[in-house]
Amino acid sequence: MAAHETRIISSREEEAVNKNERKNSGGWSYASLLLVNQGLATLAFFGVSVNLVLFLTRVLDQDNADAANNVSKWTGTVYLCSLIGAFLSDSYWGRYLTCAVFQLILVLGLGLLSFASWLFLINPAGCGDGTKICTHSSPVGVGIFYLSIYLIAFGYGGHQPTIATFGADQFDDSNPRAAYSKATFFCYFYFALNVGSLFSNTILVYYEDSGEWTLGFLVSLGSAILALLLYLLGTSRYRYVKPCGNPLPRVGQVFVAAYKKWDVMPATADELYEVEGTESAIKGSRKIIHSDDFKFLDRAATITEDDDICGKDPWRLCTQGDVMASKLGNFHLPAASMSAFDICSVLITTGIYRQIVVPLARRLNGSPKGLTELQRMGIGLVIGMLAMVAAGVTEIQRLKYVTPGEKKSSLSIFWQVPQYVLVGASEVFMYVGQLEFFNDQAPDGIKSFGSSLCMASISLGNYVSSLLVSMVMGITARGDSPGWIPANLNQGHMDRFYFLIAGLAALDFIIYVFCAKWYTCINLYTNEKEIQLEEQQKDKLAKV
Repeated sequence: MAAHETRIISSREEEAVNKNERKNSGGWSYASLLLVNQGLATLAFFGVSVNLVLFLTRVLDQDNADAANNVSKWTGTVYLCSLIGAFLSDSYWGRYLTCAVFQLILVLGLGLLSFASWLFLINPAGCGDGTKICTHSSPVGVGIFYLSIYLIAFGYGGHQPTIATFGADQFDDSNPRAAYSKATFFCYFYFALNVGSLFSNTILVYYEDSGEWTLGFLVSLGSAILALLLYLLGTSRYRYVKPCGNPLPRVGQVFVAAYKKWDVMPATADELYEVEGTESAIKGSRKIIHSDDFKFLDRAATITEDDDICGKDPWRLCTQGDVMASKLGNFHLPAASMSAFDICSVLITTGIYRQIVVPLARRLNGSPKGLTELQRMGIGLVIGMLAMVAAGVTEIQRLKYVTPGEKKSSLSIFWQVPQYVLVGASEVFMYVGQLEFFNDQAPDGIKSFGSSLCMASISLGNYVSSLLVSMVMGITARGDSPGWIPANLNQGHMDRFYFLIAGLAALDFIIYVFCAKWYTCINLYTNEKEIQLEEQQKDKLAKV
């Protein structure tokens, strides 16, 4: 009895110390530092990615289809690497160290890229501007180039989900306003991402479009270095969440334990095995309230006589635009800068969403969030589909104004503005909602992994995009037909490709609605649950 009371007092003292530490660390001051870090890191990354297709075609002399596919694979790798960063963050290194290491890799990649472009690739100086032809690159230069861009993919990919979750960690869950602050943080996180990419899509694009590739890469390098230094500045006052160990064995334990008891009738919810208190078996993680979904896995937490003999073995018993008129008077707008309209749309739509849509939705449905994450993602899918329809209509108009024998159409590039605006609005609803959803619905021990799943879905989209382009060209480019996406787009039918994507988006939306209706949101032990458990523990002590 005395030993048990001593453990309770020690636990309460530890909890008091932890609360005091939480009060004196984190918060908006240090979350804002991470938002600036995100903006600068994004500037560095998009300084490379935004013009990568043009670099491959103008400097490395690749054709349009090969360049587009190579960039799609590279972009897919970026987000696939987010899974590696998230795994290391949640399991072993923790979020702070993971962010620091992957930012160092990003800096290394940008340094190598600047070196390779200056010494091996941009020859003669100023080539790759669309007029001056670059000489054939050496195998060494090309090898260093690919090594550098994949280091950039690895560094930025590993950094992204971890910095998002680390930022959310700066808000204390014991504070009732934490949920609102986290939702606001994710909104500002995407805002910071787009502010960083806005500079890359405007100022840096002009340097690179005019052949100043090395200068553009050096600016990206400087931005990445500054981001890392600012990140390290908050080291002593960040709020830290300890890593929870490798989640893969824990997931495996559930399935193995359920398999071993396949002939056992699952127990009722109140009889399933669970550790006492509000924390789960994973140190530092909150318990998830039992749900009736996937009831066959309840066998893993069903207690049998053998489990008592085995001493609760966890493997047996466990808890559960380059071809349009781009001039306005004497002003030349590089095709890559059209994405600035996407970014501006994101920035404006973010403000409209936070200041108008959320308050209005709160009044209408009484929900603190206004719109749920699932509702926002559904809206984003519909807007994205409309963006593809707008792109198809614009391409039909562009083809009408093609001058025979000319590469470009006389139709103004500004006809593309509506589709970019729609894409930006779609991103605000889809990406921010997705980021919040995956972070919020993941158990405490795999929060970074949850954020990485959001980015891994983008990775999958890029790989599917590359595959879709290859399939479309394989089907449509037969005989004398140049196909829908030939080297000379004036001979193709990109409009049909855009309408195909719009059709696939409509099908995706139907499947999404079905899945969203089926999905049951995670339910964690709240403060009320904690109070109930504490009262139950007091009752047990009183009986003893």
